[in-house]
Amino acid sequence: MIRISKLADYAVVVLAEMAKEPAVLSATALAAATGLSETTVAKVLKTLSAKNLLNATRGAAGGYELARTADQITMRDIIEAMDGPIGIVDCAEESRADCQLTDSCKMKSNWSLVNDTIRASLAHITLADMMAARCNNKLQGAA
Repeated sequence: MIRISKLADYAVVVLAEMAKEPAVLSATALAAATGLSETTVAKVLKTLSAKNLLNATRGAAGGYELARTADQITMRDIIEAMDGPIGIVDCAEESRADCQLTDSCKMKSNWSLVNDTIRASLAHITLADMMAARCNNKLQGAA
C-alpha cells in the first residue's frame, strides 16, 4: 500500500488551520485548534519551518506563519517536506541505485513515469484546493 506518513497528513491539517486566518500562531494554539498533541504540532512546525514552508518568530509574541499563501503551497511541497522525496520504488530516484537489477531493468523507465505522474498530480493540488474540496475536479481534469 502506498501511503504518506501520519506526520505529512498532520502537516496538511496544521497548515490548513494556519491558512484560515493568516497570523502568527503558537504550537499551543494550533494544538488546541486541531486536536493534535502539542508535541506532534511542534514537530510538524519545526520540520515545515526548516523546509521554508513556514516562517518562525522567536520570543513572547513569537510563533509560526505561512511562508506562502495556501494557493502557493502544494501537496508535493508538504509531503516532500515531511517525508522526503516521493518515490514508489527506490530506483526511480536519481540518487538511488541499490537494486540488483539497476543495469538490466526493463521497468525502470516505467516506474520513473509512474513517479513523475504522481509528483505532477501532487504538485497540481494546492493547500487551498484541499481546504475548498476542489481536488476532485482538478484530478478529473488531469486524468
